[in-house]
Amino acid sequence: MEAQYPAHWEADVVLADGGTAHVRPIRPADADRLRSFYSRLSDESIYFRFFGPRPRLSDRDVERFTNVDYVDRVALIATIGTEMVAVIRYDKTGPGEAEVAFLVEDAHQGRGVASVLLEHLAATAREHGIETFVADVLPANMRMMGVLRQAGYTAQSRFADGVVRMTLDLTPTETSAEVTTSREHRAESRSIARLLTPGSVAVIGASREPGGVGQTVLRNLLAADFTGPVYPVHREVRAVAGVRAYPSVTAIDGDVDLAVVAVPAESVLDVVEECAQKGVHGLVVVSSGFGETGAEGRERQDELARTARSYGLRVVGPNCLGIANTDRAVRLNATLAATVPGRGKVGFFSQSGALGTALLQRVAQRGMGISSFVSAGNRADVSGNDLLQYWEEDDATEVILLYLESLGNPRKFTRLARRISRRKPVVVVKSGGTPSGHSAEELGLPDSAISSLFAQAGLIRVDDLIQLFDVGQLLAYQPLPAGPKVALVTNSDALGLLAADACLAAGLEPRPPVNLGPAAGAAEFGAALEGELASAGVDAAVVIYMPPLPGDAEAVAAELLRVSQGSGKPVLTTFEGHLGMHPALQVTEPGTPRERPAPARGSIPSYAAPEEAVRALAQAARYAAWRAQPATPPPALDDLDPDRARALVHDLLSAPEPAPISGSVPGSGSAVDTAGTRRGVRSAAFAEPGPPVEIDAAELLSCYGLTVWPAEMVRSPEEAVTAAERLGWPVVLKVADPGASRRAGTVRLGLTGPEMVRHAYAEFADQLGEKVLAVQRMAPQPAVPTVVGVVEDPAFGPVVSFGLGEVTARLLQDQGYRLAPLTAEDAAALVRSVRAAPLLFGQYGYPPVAVDALEDLLVRVGRLANDLPEVARLDLDQVLVGESSVMILGARATLRTPAGPRLDGGPRRLS
Repeated sequence: MEAQYPAHWEADVVLADGGTAHVRPIRPADADRLRSFYSRLSDESIYFRFFGPRPRLSDRDVERFTNVDYVDRVALIATIGTEMVAVIRYDKTGPGEAEVAFLVEDAHQGRGVASVLLEHLAATAREHGIETFVADVLPANMRMMGVLRQAGYTAQSRFADGVVRMTLDLTPTETSAEVTTSREHRAESRSIARLLTPGSVAVIGASREPGGVGQTVLRNLLAADFTGPVYPVHREVRAVAGVRAYPSVTAIDGDVDLAVVAVPAESVLDVVEECAQKGVHGLVVVSSGFGETGAEGRERQDELARTARSYGLRVVGPNCLGIANTDRAVRLNATLAATVPGRGKVGFFSQSGALGTALLQRVAQRGMGISSFVSAGNRADVSGNDLLQYWEEDDATEVILLYLESLGNPRKFTRLARRISRRKPVVVVKSGGTPSGHSAEELGLPDSAISSLFAQAGLIRVDDLIQLFDVGQLLAYQPLPAGPKVALVTNSDALGLLAADACLAAGLEPRPPVNLGPAAGAAEFGAALEGELASAGVDAAVVIYMPPLPGDAEAVAAELLRVSQGSGKPVLTTFEGHLGMHPALQVTEPGTPRERPAPARGSIPSYAAPEEAVRALAQAARYAAWRAQPATPPPALDDLDPDRARALVHDLLSAPEPAPISGSVPGSGSAVDTAGTRRGVRSAAFAEPGPPVEIDAAELLSCYGLTVWPAEMVRSPEEAVTAAERLGWPVVLKVADPGASRRAGTVRLGLTGPEMVRHAYAEFADQLGEKVLAVQRMAPQPAVPTVVGVVEDPAFGPVVSFGLGEVTARLLQDQGYRLAPLTAEDAAALVRSVRAAPLLFGQYGYPPVAVDALEDLLVRVGRLANDLPEVARLDLDQVLVGESSVMILGARATLRTPAGPRLDGGPRRLS
């Protein structure tokens, strides 16, 4: 029987030049593919691999190379189309050690194939306990030595007997993680650059019928004056829109970089094959009839993505509006939208195809420019994550706007956003329903959690498309505010008061409005604004110019521009009710005779109402405050023992048979499930998820320097008295159910003697019928009850939650969330994110408590969550925060064997 391997060992990957390949383990059926691959190798490549000439592989060689056990002998291959282009393998040579070797077809050397294969093989080896790779390399084989040395692992080499023996420690390091991330970033950025900067475009399915999809794209390409050749492809006609047509893409004389596909859905796969044969780099599939139509269409869409990636092609769509690039060296409008905004600083991604046309029209109506635009449609391949990678490197893009209906890889999305937001603001509208991706409900997190995680990453999340453009135009043309203090200059007392109220509601600090009166002109507005901006107590200004009678608006606008230039502070206006970039308030860049001048930095955005300007400014101020915080790593903690924690989790999950265990309550340290029995799953590194194992988490928390307040489970009044005497008076008697703290009447506090304990036990027996109770020593008072939790979300990974433990806070779902691991700043922000946080800081009659100790606990819990993907859930309920310390009253965890690595864990892969 053929050996099996885990599904996550297969992956589509982006290579260094932006092309794609498929990585998977070798199989016995690859024998002919291996022979064909070997026949294309140069003599030098063969010599470097086998240390001598080897013109052909014998049948015995082929059988040995293609038959592996996927444990001690593993080989991965990279394929493009149906051909194998590279292979890497390890053979275990001793405990924790294996010999590694790889071979790349000469035509594909220099594309980063070996580097990505080494990443995947190293991850595979670690799953089987292999910690070291050893490779013997000929001194002249500089390419192989370079790949091994540049992988980021600790490497050693020594020369002996005519070969260089290189030894790689496969323990992941910060350097190896940085190398992987950097290579991923460069590769994905280049793959999108190849789409957005093509030298030539073919429109496949460009018919002569007016209004047809293909002809619309073709005419838009021509109208935009695309700088390269455009090739219509039609099976029968000689020309479309006056341009020579070709019967197939393979019949085109010159190279084709980008193909826009507008044929019926059932014909798209045939077109992909032709494009691969032609050497096309990327596809924009505007055709519908895929995932949006149901299960059959979804299957067709998945096949489209698999086929295209296997041939090295990236795909935008299907069912998309298209892509555009306003760079004057490209002038690409490969969309169905006739109206594309002019040149600007904004990169714009829309997942919706149908909505894309309206969005582009709104951007153009506001006078905003864009650098590039991508409508992903059903997002079979290219996603917002890919565009983030591209826009991070694109000097023409200063602001990123995203309209998202789903999140393909949320953990990767937040990682990228957190890095990119340090340099460029990212504004996102995330809609609710998402049939083809991850909705908040599917993720297991409330929508408020998504907002919290976005805020942690520095993302500016807005509620609707109007706010998306309101915030975008401010960020694109004005500097960030240094703080929340806002000057208000107006010619209307009523509008000034509305603006001041809006500032207070948005968390800004308005100064008293400067009301110039209805007759104020340019001189008055200029002097007032200049005086306000010169004040150290002003971080931004909102100017309201709404004269009751016609005035010299041009002169006022010129004065506002003059005063705002060089102030370093953002200025926003409500200028005669104009929405967008008012022509009179623009600093323009010169354009060609065919283009209207584009707004430049320093242009002042206008809003229809002062409240809209204030909302946009508040978003910018919050983002500026986040960006001003240092980007610090999670703090180093010396008293942790993650190895002991991993061993504990492994033992609990790999117990061979259920075995009864004495019961426990939070804090007692025994491992139990809800039925009082121990349950286990297979001990493989990544196995099929077995039944969950519910445990008391006291011992697990102790590995991270956290102590659970001791408690004992009792089943009779006398057991309760004995336990109280052992723990020390006064004590608490409570229902042992882990969810009891969420119900009223399940706790009796301050019991100081045996009779009080017996009486409380009797009350529980009469009122609740509870037979298993818990005795716990009374924690020092006063203290604020809080709850801390962890969920291993299937998309986001480990998420830490925090809220107050009082019933009202629970009912209102007043919780904050952050991705693990947590920095000190993350923990501080998490504590302050809940509405009831003032109770921790000495307000409303509560004494101030040890918030610093609470933040330390959150950092430690975040580290545990990040280290242990097997922890599916962890509940610390309650955590009392006292005047000098925190006390964990109860802690339970649910363990489960993960089916594979986290979405953003392990080697590079397209998701």
